[in-house]
Amino acid sequence: MRQPWRVAVVGGGIAGLAAAVRLRDRAPAGTEITVYEQSGVLGGKLRTGELAGQPVEFGAESFLMRDPTGAESAAVALARRLGLAEKIVHPTVGQAALVIDGGLRPIPGGTLVGVPGDLDRVATVARPAADADTDGGRPLVGPDADVSVGALVRSRFGNEVVERLVDPMLGGVYAGRADDLSLVTTMPALARTARVEHTLVGAVRAAQAAAPRAPGAPVFGTLAGGLSTLIEAAVTASGATVRRDAAVRELTPTGTGWRLTVGPTRDPELVDVDAVVLAVPARPAARLLAGPAPAVAAGVGALDYASVALVTMALPQPRLPELSGFLVPSTEGLLIKAATFFTTKWGHLRRPDGLALVRASVGRYGEEAHLQRPDADLAATVHRELSAVLGTPLPAPVDGHVQRWGGALPQYAPGHADRLAAARTALRAAHPTLVLAGAGYDGVGIPVCVRSGETAAEEIITALGGSAR
Repeated sequence: MRQPWRVAVVGGGIAGLAAAVRLRDRAPAGTEITVYEQSGVLGGKLRTGELAGQPVEFGAESFLMRDPTGAESAAVALARRLGLAEKIVHPTVGQAALVIDGGLRPIPGGTLVGVPGDLDRVATVARPAADADTDGGRPLVGPDADVSVGALVRSRFGNEVVERLVDPMLGGVYAGRADDLSLVTTMPALARTARVEHTLVGAVRAAQAAAPRAPGAPVFGTLAGGLSTLIEAAVTASGATVRRDAAVRELTPTGTGWRLTVGPTRDPELVDVDAVVLAVPARPAARLLAGPAPAVAAGVGALDYASVALVTMALPQPRLPELSGFLVPSTEGLLIKAATFFTTKWGHLRRPDGLALVRASVGRYGEEAHLQRPDADLAATVHRELSAVLGTPLPAPVDGHVQRWGGALPQYAPGHADRLAAARTALRAAHPTLVLAGAGYDGVGIPVCVRSGETAAEEIITALGGSAR
């Protein structure tokens, strides 16, 4: 009689938990799934806390409703699978601003992550280079090439469009810089059309046309009650055994699967399983891969990360603009790189007492020294900079929280997608029952993490002999 499958999921973030749910749904009945999380908290960068008696996100704030093809995103599909679809809410204020010359200017419409498809529409914030985006008779990017977003946009639209539009937009997502980030990984839709179109305006318009959105359809969503409800529901649906404070220190191949070394070095626990989903960031993944797949470990470990801090404040009846928030170009010289007016942006968070929740993101890649400041210093600097940008002294906060995310946001250098594909191909050939998943590999955002985890689960099922459902 065949024994039930035993699958270990290393990493209790949303990618690992999405993998556990997919395994429960598709693997044979009786499959034993164990999630190992080295910290005491599940969810990774999804973390709902409380401020001034109200739920507030101390990590990821929202998810995209649609994937790049225009179909329902993996995050929405997972919420539906977990019975949470009715809890999805959308921003009630969608307009955001840029800080330009110390003041706020609305972000122009019609751009793709800041890259304009109509140069006239961005003239209020940036002056595109004249006559640089000419048709040279060939595609912008070669069929197998990758370039930095900044290099491509500078060559076609000039420096101001990069520094005042593209850089702050990418900085808000990756805490990185356009000149260092891969076009293929961070803007895949534009990369595809840039391999066909001869101008950047044409490539942007083609990418936008390839993923049409119904007028008025919401772009973003979140869950009433907080995104941690997604984590809790995934744990329940997966039926997995969850091991918190359980660091997996070593993976050793056996004749039939894998042996995990778990816990402290003085008193380790050895666990045998048939397959492993490795859903942790690149550096810890590389350490675990160093024994069974050293060449793969070297490729995976090359990925670098940025650290950020999120400073959230509860302000009594401040005078805030009717904006969802703002982004800050690095040329403005502010510590803040982005701010969100939670209780303006999200109608379900508004309070009758007028208390406002405001969150600022601090830290860009290469500027980690700024994050060495004490919490009180960071909070005071954010309060001062917010007041300066808004042009009015803000009231003292009645409550506050500083959440530090060390090594949180991957910095995808040009060529990342090819390096990752080569690493995965080598790992699949040598060890088909060990699969990578998570934001460190496929991009950032909740839908990407969910899809990555689900894909990893499907690969495990195939490697172990197929689904019984």
